[in-house]
Amino acid sequence: MSAQPATAPLLIACALGIEHLALRTGERGGAGGPVTLLRTGMGPKAAERSVTRRLADPDLAGAAVLATGFCAGLAPGMHPGDLVVAEETRDPDGTVPCVETDLLVKELARVVPGRTVHTGPLAGSDHVIRGHERSDLLATGAIAVDMESATTLLSAVRAGERPVAAVRVVVDAPQHELVRIGTVRGGISAFRVLRAVLPAFYEWHRSLLLPRR
Repeated sequence: MSAQPATAPLLIACALGIEHLALRTGERGGAGGPVTLLRTGMGPKAAERSVTRRLADPDLAGAAVLATGFCAGLAPGMHPGDLVVAEETRDPDGTVPCVETDLLVKELARVVPGRTVHTGPLAGSDHVIRGHERSDLLATGAIAVDMESATTLLSAVRAGERPVAAVRVVVDAPQHELVRIGTVRGGISAFRVLRAVLPAFYEWHRSLLLPRR
């Protein structure tokens, strides 16, 4: 991949108000270029509309796109507050490989020490996954699922060549299903982790600006 322009922007997309709040109140500063935080709304259709519309802005030409927020873990042993770095996102509309995932894993371990970071495919769904659907998705090789990341990244690359990534915080896992995110200990833990991850995103963004040999 060729070097990004020195002022290449970064678009960070999330779906929910509580995710937006966590990111908005997290540590800021230090990105390699201008940063836009976009709340897309919930679900793949909302994500597609919002991301496509936002990337039509000439100021975001070539912007790197990172999808983030909460997710459901699929693998046994996952816990609320664990992190998922997608190696790729996938849904019925397509698969999108993610960029510089090793760096994201390294930086997340630095900014949220003690938190487990999982890597693997991140599946997309148009509804909340429960029960046997977890094991069905796990059997495909996916390690986590959410409703927006796959559509966000697919919409981003369809709008133009650009680096993309997805980082999610597990809020719901096979042994830790929850109903209301704001009132359960696991949801609070995930909120605190999401609030802390921005420096890792910024370091990922800065790495994209370095010349590639």
